[in-house]
Amino acid sequence: MSIRWPRVLTPTHLAQIIRAQKNPLTALQVFNQAQQKYPNYRHNGPVYATMIDILGNSGRLSEMRQVIDQMKEDCCECKDSTFAGVIRTFASAGMVNEAVDLFNGIPQFNCVNFTQSFNTLLGIMVKESDFKAAYQLFLENSCRLEVKSRVKSLNLLMEGLCQFKKSDLALNVFQEMDFQGCYPDRESYRILMKGLCDDGRLNEATHLLYSMFWRISQKGSGEDIVIYRILLYSLCDNGKVEEALELLGKILRKGLKAPKSRRHRIDLSKCGNGDDSEATKRLINEALIRGGVPSMGSYCAMAIDLYNEVRVDEAKTVLDEMRKKGFWPSLLMYEAKAEALSKKGRVSEAVKVIEEDIKEGTCVPSVRLYNIVLKCLCDAGDSELAVGYLKKMAKQVGCSADKQTYSILVDGLCKDGKFVEASRVLEEMVIKLHWPGAETYNALVRGLCSVGRQYEAVMWLEEMVSQGMVPDFSLWNLLVASVCCKRSDTDACFEGILTQ
Repeated sequence: MSIRWPRVLTPTHLAQIIRAQKNPLTALQVFNQAQQKYPNYRHNGPVYATMIDILGNSGRLSEMRQVIDQMKEDCCECKDSTFAGVIRTFASAGMVNEAVDLFNGIPQFNCVNFTQSFNTLLGIMVKESDFKAAYQLFLENSCRLEVKSRVKSLNLLMEGLCQFKKSDLALNVFQEMDFQGCYPDRESYRILMKGLCDDGRLNEATHLLYSMFWRISQKGSGEDIVIYRILLYSLCDNGKVEEALELLGKILRKGLKAPKSRRHRIDLSKCGNGDDSEATKRLINEALIRGGVPSMGSYCAMAIDLYNEVRVDEAKTVLDEMRKKGFWPSLLMYEAKAEALSKKGRVSEAVKVIEEDIKEGTCVPSVRLYNIVLKCLCDAGDSELAVGYLKKMAKQVGCSADKQTYSILVDGLCKDGKFVEASRVLEEMVIKLHWPGAETYNALVRGLCSVGRQYEAVMWLEEMVSQGMVPDFSLWNLLVASVCCKRSDTDACFEGILTQ
């Protein structure tokens, strides 16, 4: 290991040095040597966070624990986000008990706020359907000074209960908010409204809507549209069209505060007797958009909600309407649109979002938008076309390809049998200091062997080992077979080995 140490070492400089190391164990060695070489140097919170993140991402959990213990002994100031990241790492590895132990030990560190860690662990418990443990965690920690907000944690509990068809319990949690000294927000109403409607509890959902009118809809916020839609759609699906239309009128008056002149322009006679619920829903969407006071918030909320439901054509109507009113779609709307088109398999239209649609306004594509489109192309077998967007991303200011970008491309190229091209992309990925997972290396090495590129396969095996990863045992068999077998018999050899 050859490190060019500076005359004076700062934590920022050390963080840069350890990020530049390809092997996480080498990075840890450099991290530990720093205090030996510079007696007056002391690690700070950001350096510890960098080292912990590197070890966690590479699966070195034992070494990560040692660094966490060292951080506790140093008593340096720690950020809540560091612990939240470690909790997610433990949970991903199936070590929820270790995540709980870490959270319980946070008061022993120099961390004055652990709201994010609390909500992260609570969300994991809810996802694991461990409601008893989640409730116990909430009781023990929600009133602590280090936990700044209880609304989000209560929302997490309600969402978990609703996902498992326990909206009656979620309603109890909602009603207890006042006693907890906090007030439901828009997200609280959205979660509970969806849960009640999914469980067919429409009377309670309607009462919830009325309470919403005087609690959070007093100013007529357009963003509340997504909550109104949930109930109106559910009423239509259950054959209660007349009730839905009656409620729609109240929503326009009390919820959206629509002026009379706008309400009178809306013709709901086309809804007929409600035999066609989808047609009725489209008319309800139109009424909600055209009946309220036009705002960026209402258009954005409605469009993103429709795209999330993959109702692409109805969302397009919202975008057309907002353009007429002088509003331009936001980046979030373009991302939601690309994702919806991707789910529908409309690849050319998803590409058009980056190539044409987004250029009409003031937005520029984000890394997330590119990743959505690249994934769409790769899933459709157009991985070579997807690779071409790397150059476009490089030319765009503030839009550098991230680890997910490269992983999507490498996996897509391997799936299409383009292993040489995948090798080139992986090389660029490593140069940019994005570390692939073992699965990516394994897939590429297998592919290179299958096309007779044993030299490159060996190079990537060496790279894999240098990063402290252990290749699959079958990979060595495959490599030996590809070298020993005659080129003409290679495919037959592979088939024999892979069926063993």
